Amino acid sequence: MPKREAPIDHLQKFLPAGTYDAVLEYLQFYKVHLTVARERKSILGDYRHRTHFANHRISVNGNLNKFSFLITLLHELAHLLTFERFGNTVLSHGKEWKIIYGKLLDQFIQNKIFPGDIQQELLSSLKNPAATSCAEDGLIRVLRKYDDTKSHNRLVEEIPENGIFRCNDGRVFKKGMKMRKRFQCIEVKTGKVYLFSPVYEIEIL
Repeated sequence: MPKREAPIDHLQKFLPAGTYDAVLEYLQFYKVHLTVARERKSILGDYRHRTHFANHRISVNGNLNKFSFLITLLHELAHLLTFERFGNTVLSHGKEWKIIYGKLLDQFIQNKIFPGDIQQELLSSLKNPAATSCAEDGLIRVLRKYDDTKSHNRLVEEIPENGIFRCNDGRVFKKGMKMRKRFQCIEVKTGKVYLFSPVYEIEIL
C-alpha cells in the first residue's frame, strides 16, 4: 500500500522536538485521519476535506526530514482550517489560505522550533506563503541540509552549463542558460526546450 495510517503515538518520530502536543491538538480537535505516504515526486502532502461519510484526511510523505514534515503538515492543516471557515467558496491558495497558513507558521516560529536558517527563510515568506509545500527556493536549499540521509541527486543550479541530467520521469536534458529565475534546458531526445527551477532535483549523468 502506498499509504499507511500514522498511529498517533508514533507521530512524534516524524516531528521536531516540542511540536507533538500542538500538532496533536489540531488533529484530535478536527478528527483528522492522518496517513504517512511513501515518497511522491509530484507532491509532499495532500488534503481532502470532510464529507458526510468521512473525516478530514491529510497525507504527508514519510521520507521528509522532521522540519519538512512539520511545514508540509502545517500547509495541509491550513487547507483544513480554511475549509472549516470558508468551505469551498475561496481559492485553494488564495489570500484566506495564505493568512491562515502564515498564522500557523508563526505559532511554531514564536516557539523557537526551527533552526535559525530555516526560521529566517520562513519569516521571509510569511507575508506571502507559497502555494506548494516548501516551495520557496531558499527554503528548499536550507531544508535539504537537514535530510537524514544525503541524496545522491543534485539541484539543477548545482551542475555546470551543458551538463547532462536525468529527471525522475527518465527524460534526459542538457542544461542551458539561466533565463531570469529558471534554466533553459534542452531535452536530448526531442530537442524541445523546457524551463527548470534552479532547485529542481535531478540525477547527473
